[in-house]
Amino acid sequence: MESPGLTRRERAAYAKEQMLETFKKVFPYILAGVGIGALIHNWIPESWVETVLGSSNPFGVILATLVGVPMYADIFGTIPVAEALLSKGAQLGTILSFMMAVTTLSLPSMIMLRKAVKPKLLTLFIGICTVGIILVGYLFNAFQFLLI
Repeated sequence: MESPGLTRRERAAYAKEQMLETFKKVFPYILAGVGIGALIHNWIPESWVETVLGSSNPFGVILATLVGVPMYADIFGTIPVAEALLSKGAQLGTILSFMMAVTTLSLPSMIMLRKAVKPKLLTLFIGICTVGIILVGYLFNAFQFLLI
């Protein structure tokens, strides 16, 4: 199959169009993430975040994974939230588990995948991803002192 010969101007126009399309899709999630991050920074007490997502709660990784499932955002939308949680005392692995759950296991993504994948395979996918996310979370929490 031959590819069409495009001029530099046509390539630049195509690249600009693709960039704008991607920006329009991603920007609302970034804005929402920044808003949620700002709320966490300014309104949620540090002691509460440390209690729920800090080292004193052995179920923080599982909780963060479960909280991430109903959300739908791309990874850029979760970065400001992650930064705010980290500054408030949440553990690194717990935050990573939240971010991975939001991007991998979100309910809207599962609904869309259900249309393309058989239920057994979808269940296997969810199970493997969930176990992997939780293991990575605990692993990063165990080695956080080396990483930060």
